[in-house]
Amino acid sequence: MKSIFTSIVLGSTLLGSTLLAQAPASKSAASKSATSKSATTKTGTPAARPSLLNPASLHAKAPEVYKAQFTTTRGDFVVEVHRASAPLGADRFYNLVKNGYFTNAAFFRVVPGFIVQFGLNANPAVNKVWMNANIKDDAVMGSNKRGTLVFATAGPNTRTTQLFINFGDNAGLDRQGFAPFGTVTDGMDVVDKIYPGYGERPDQQRITEEGKAYLDKNFPMLDSIKAARILPATPPAAPADKK
Repeated sequence: MKSIFTSIVLGSTLLGSTLLAQAPASKSAASKSATSKSATTKTGTPAARPSLLNPASLHAKAPEVYKAQFTTTRGDFVVEVHRASAPLGADRFYNLVKNGYFTNAAFFRVVPGFIVQFGLNANPAVNKVWMNANIKDDAVMGSNKRGTLVFATAGPNTRTTQLFINFGDNAGLDRQGFAPFGTVTDGMDVVDKIYPGYGERPDQQRITEEGKAYLDKNFPMLDSIKAARILPATPPAAPADKK
């Protein structure tokens, strides 16, 4: 069983090691991404919604049960979230999806048989403001089974925006504090086909600092998210007429 978390002091991002919540950006890169609108246009970095530049404003409470649909370069999949499984994680995910955070975000870490990871924004300016927008840990109420959606972490109470989907049954992650809050209910075959050829080579700090431009130049085969949305609630079935 590969360990998904190692000591932050080691700072390793090699095979099977750390799931970093966000890699810290350098001051120069952060300054450039936050102030140069023309530069982001030239590199093809999508403009950020104003709401995404103010994490503290995105604090809506999620429904007790909801579904999110991801349209990706590989196809569509749907995640069903039960808030009771991990309330803080479910709320954070709901706000990210509702505000378009995942548009153009890449599946940048793929370890076949283990996990696929995503959640660094395509725009460096957005990554900068979310780096320290931590939420506290949820209690682990369920197991890291195949198809479950879980927030990545760099240690206690460091969850921000990065997530992973379990390819296999990774029960060993339960005792490490990784709290599943959703499950892929449709399209797991799509998740299984996400391009794995780069493994863990994409550098999380460079994604944080340079966004989509870095990935497009160095890892052009990566799959990514075209859009994610909260699906309308399914109305309860009407009672059958009694005859």
